[in-house]
Amino acid sequence: MIKVILLGSGNVATHLFQAFSKANGVEVVQVFSRTISKDFPETLQTSDYKEIKAADVYIICVSDSAISSVSSQLSFENRLVVHTSGSSDLNLLDSKNNKGVFYPLQTFTKNKAVDFSEIPICLETETDSDFKLLEKIAKSISKNVYVISSEQRKALHVSAVFVCNFTNHLYTIGNTICEENNIPFEILQPLIEETAKKIKSLSPSESQTGPAVRNDQKTIEKHIDFLTNENQKEIYKILTKSIQNGEKL
Repeated sequence: MIKVILLGSGNVATHLFQAFSKANGVEVVQVFSRTISKDFPETLQTSDYKEIKAADVYIICVSDSAISSVSSQLSFENRLVVHTSGSSDLNLLDSKNNKGVFYPLQTFTKNKAVDFSEIPICLETETDSDFKLLEKIAKSISKNVYVISSEQRKALHVSAVFVCNFTNHLYTIGNTICEENNIPFEILQPLIEETAKKIKSLSPSESQTGPAVRNDQKTIEKHIDFLTNENQKEIYKILTKSIQNGEKL
């Protein structure tokens, strides 16, 4: 049985705990956090660095700005300590322990269940033996495990911001426009789902539709005239120009 300790109690730690609880061959033996959380059994929790148990892997699930601090305060040495950040370098971890990255590429919300078996997990370690151990842990909860370097992970994280965070913000704008015009946002959901499905069989550029790619200037001008929010106008113009200059991206 591979023993794992989670350091942190936020969204990522909560979902990892739930996934590992159903996994074969992996056991979360402790959860470290500054305060007791209702998302974990109280008997597994501690807020004292001195009480952290021995384990095979320690997974730091905290904000990027806190990774270095948590890593440096660990009292043990020569064990495998990994973080779950998409944008932080491997070397952010303290050198007194073996270093690694266990990055699940997904958006997490505490009360929204996810199918961990479909989530890509990106791994990086300094040694082959550490990688084999992390790989076993990753494959216990996911079918999609990748070797991704710190530099690649930076690019992946930026890409994820575009396809997830920015896209969701565009949903928010679309929802606002619908609300302002007494239209239920759910009307757009089949369109959103079909757009996401298409890129499984076509490249994103091949899937592009709409007035910008058609160079339908009359429709574009009508849309810009319709929008009264200057921020929405600017976003519309920037994205339209980006689509029309797609070959230069």
